[in-house]
Amino acid sequence: MSNRTAVITGASRGIGRAIALKYAKEGYRIAVCCLRNTQQLEEVRQEAEALWHSRCLCYTGDMGEYSQAEDFFRQILQTFGAPDILVNNAGISHIGLLQDMRPQEWERLLQTNLTSVFNCCHLAVPPMLSRKQGKIINISSVWGSVGASMEAAYSATKGGVNALTRALAKELAPSGIQVNAVACGVIDTEMNHFLSQEELSALTQEIPTGRMGTPEEVADLVYSLSQGNGYLTGQIITMDGGWL
Repeated sequence: MSNRTAVITGASRGIGRAIALKYAKEGYRIAVCCLRNTQQLEEVRQEAEALWHSRCLCYTGDMGEYSQAEDFFRQILQTFGAPDILVNNAGISHIGLLQDMRPQEWERLLQTNLTSVFNCCHLAVPPMLSRKQGKIINISSVWGSVGASMEAAYSATKGGVNALTRALAKELAPSGIQVNAVACGVIDTEMNHFLSQEELSALTQEIPTGRMGTPEEVADLVYSLSQGNGYLTGQIITMDGGWL
């Protein structure tokens, strides 16, 4: 796999970090980015290079801004050539009543969670098309499928990711490119650390497996989706421990 490249957005921590290190462990070159946690992203590079001798390109920037996404992909093409795998993981959450949400917060959520997926797909697809191969995997949420009270805007952005996944899969299937999404349930990341211990305990009691998922479990699923499976496309694969 030393000549294959995986691109992972939002890779400085949590699910994105685990996915990046999984691909590095499997022998891929990795191109990773984050919005502002440059030091944490550098730690990902150091670990990938030290443990698995994986070549790693790091970029700090906002994938929701087309010019910055364009700069990132320009560097990828110059350094590694066309990407084989794109994992759109960058995302933020917002909890609160819709009526209390400011328009600027809505725009930020939309830009980070959905526009970034469009931007990166728009830039990754042409070089994939030229080779008639590629895998795109979008990290979504169960709330994109069923919606969540107090997370209406977040649910809307993830619902958009799911719809984009299904539609783009149909568009690209004739060219040998598969597009799927992983709809995560409760994963043990910093995004859930605002919950108290009592709230976490009550939440995990609702999950049939009796626990939160781990970033590494998500990474294993993402990696498996990018290996072969040429007939699997347009799917929103739920990973929630049987919760919903």
